[in-house]
Order: sequence, then structure tokens, then C-alpha cells
Amino acid sequence: MNTLQEEQQQFQFTPATLAIPLYTVLFLWVIFWFEINFGYNFTNYGIYPRTLKGLRGILFSPFIHSGVKHLFNNSIPLFVLLISLFYFYKKIAFKILIYGTLLSGFLTWIIAREAYHIGASGIVYLLFSFILFSGIIRKYYRLIAVSLIVIFLYGSMIWYILPIRDEISWEGHLSGFLVGLLFAFTYRNYGPQPIAYHWEEEDEYVDYQFEGGESNLDEITDDEPNI
Repeated sequence: MNTLQEEQQQFQFTPATLAIPLYTVLFLWVIFWFEINFGYNFTNYGIYPRTLKGLRGILFSPFIHSGVKHLFNNSIPLFVLLISLFYFYKKIAFKILIYGTLLSGFLTWIIAREAYHIGASGIVYLLFSFILFSGIIRKYYRLIAVSLIVIFLYGSMIWYILPIRDEISWEGHLSGFLVGLLFAFTYRNYGPQPIAYHWEEEDEYVDYQFEGGESNLDEITDDEPNI
């Protein structure tokens, strides 16, 4: 199998690559529509730090938003980053998404201020951080390119892991960012890996032949020449 075929096997577009992000974002809007149209307020299902009741927010908070602007601001980056995750890291995508959501939610529950923390922004920061650092750690040119694109599109998000605005759950952002970085290291040997090209293998072979300071050429020149 040649190098091009190996790369094509690692990166194949499937219906799930688009369907999962689309349905996820659509589900968030359906929940918000239900909340508005039937007069519900799900805010108290968010993460409330260091209380048993607040633990349920680890599961429910990503689906709850305070308003249209809040939901819209999360929807676009969530959609884009989920597509990137399921296209470039499809073999580990569900692990990153599910385990990362739970762990970042739990970390938020530990460190956050005493208030209800809601919204999918923790997942957005989880995906942003994982995709950014994973490409760099793996040293794979395609994934590094994705990391650079993510920086270009969403690099300004980094400021919101700091407490610059009281109404923003920077603790949730920071938790997602840290978990994404952790997962980039933890899963660095899973999913797509740089492909070894033939010329690299040949270089390794040549280096091996010349180890120890004596080369095969020296051995040949010690013998009498064949005429």
C-alpha cells in the first residue's frame, strides 16, 4: 500500500462526520425552543459547585443556555470543531467528546464560583484545546495545518479562560481547555499518526550501517582490489 492510500484511509469523510455535529447543534436548539415555548427554566440543572445537587449539571449543563446570543455563540464553533474532531480523529472522537465532557464538567464543579454554570462552551474549549495541541504533539503536517486553522479561527477564545467578565463562566472554559490539553497528551499514540516515508526508512538504514565509526567502505578498501 502506498503512502497516498494510507493517508486516504486515515482521513475519510463519512456521513457521521457531518451528521453528528449537525444533530448535536440541532438538539441544543430544540431544547432551547422547548424551554422558551413551554415556559421552563432549566438553569437550575446546571453545574452548581461543590454540592451533590450540582453534580447533575455535569450531564445537563452543556444543553442549557441563557439566551439566543449565548446559544448562537456556542453553536458555530461547536459545529466546526465537532466536524474537525470526527473527520481527523474519528477513531477516538467519542472518547474525547464523552470523557472530556464529564471530566471538564467535574473540574468545573470543583473550582468554579458558587453559581449555576451552563452552556456548551466547556465542550467548545475542550475541542479547541485538543485539536490545537494534538496536531502539534503528533508532528503530522496535516494535523498541524488543522491546528493552525483552529488558531486562526478561534485563537481569541484563549482570553476567556481568564476572569475578565463576571457573567462568563471562565472556570468552565478553563476546565475544558485543560482537559483538552491533557487528552492531547494522553491520546497522542491513538488515532492518526505520521506516515513513515520510504526515504526516511532508507536514512535510518544508512545510519545503522555506519554506526560505531567504521563503515562498510573501510572494510572494502582494506581488501585487495578486484581487477
